[in-house]
Formats: sequence, structure tokens, C-alpha cells
Amino acid sequence: MQGPRPVVLSGPSGAGKSTLLKKLLKDYENIFGFSVSHTTRQPRPGEVNGKDYHFVTREEMQKEIDAGEFIEHAEFSGNMYGTSKGAVQAVQAQNQICVLDIDIQGVKNIKRTDLNPIYISVQPPSIDILEKRLRDRKTETEESLLKRLTAARVDLELSKEPGLFDLVIINDDLEKAYCELKEILLE
Repeated sequence: MQGPRPVVLSGPSGAGKSTLLKKLLKDYENIFGFSVSHTTRQPRPGEVNGKDYHFVTREEMQKEIDAGEFIEHAEFSGNMYGTSKGAVQAVQAQNQICVLDIDIQGVKNIKRTDLNPIYISVQPPSIDILEKRLRDRKTETEESLLKRLTAARVDLELSKEPGLFDLVIINDDLEKAYCELKEILLE
């Protein structure tokens, strides 16, 4: 994988990764490009295939994984998610810095590749605030919300591993978090 050093953004669902990423891509659209992940889950209202995710069947995704086409992949809440080599190369072909939005399993998988990104963890100030954010979205059933909160607790615990992340951003204030993100990336 040639080109500028990619950026991995990680953190639990509801921590604010997508919000920070949208601001970054809007303000620096010629510098950063988003690696569109694959998933087997159904699109949420407003999500666009090829822009938010590549929505694929489990069979399609498994075939590509078996063929070695993925940098990382994981299963979450009964759905598969992953980053294809092609998605990263598509951004690099535009001569942009590739930004990947990846869960903690994916971070550990990427550590075993030659991708060599900057690792950034975006975290909520507390589990209670995270729960409120997820509830306010109104996109989850009670069962899926509880699964996400359980996963978030595990994610936050695993993210404490020394050397796993180059930067941890506690997103208690969006503008402050965004400034921290820009500061490390604009170096």
C-alpha cells in the first residue's frame, strides 16, 4: 500500500467518530478520503450504498475474505464488517490520506499488516453519556442498544492497552475533540 500514511479512527458506536469524520471530510475534502467499509447489515434510513458502506450479502463478503481481498474484518451483532484492500487503494489513487473507521477488533487486525496508519481512539466521556447518545439516535431496538453498550464497555477496556493508539480523544465537547483530531492530522 503506497501513498500517505492512513488514519484509523476507532471507538464505540455513539462516541462521535462519524460526526468528527464528516466535519474533517467537509473541511478538508481534497486532503482526506474515506475508505468505504463493507457490511452485511441492512442500510439504515438515508444510508447510500457505496458512500456510507458497500452493502453486500454474507456470501459475497465471505468469498472476498477467502480470496484475501480484505485488510481486516469482524463480526458484530450478527453482521460482518470489513475493510477491503480496494477501498483503501481507491482513496490512495485520488492522492488523498485514507481515513478508516474501524472497531477495536479491526485495529488489532491492522496491527498485524503493513498498513502502518496513525491510530486514533474516539471515546465518550462516560458510558451513561454514550447510552444517552445511542438512545437519542432512535435507530436501535432495546436489544441492539444493550448489545452496543456491552460492546462499548469491552471496546473501552481493550483500548487501554499500552501502545494500541497514538492518540485518545475524549469527545465531551465536539469542537474541542475536532481541534484535537485536526492537530494530530495536520502535522
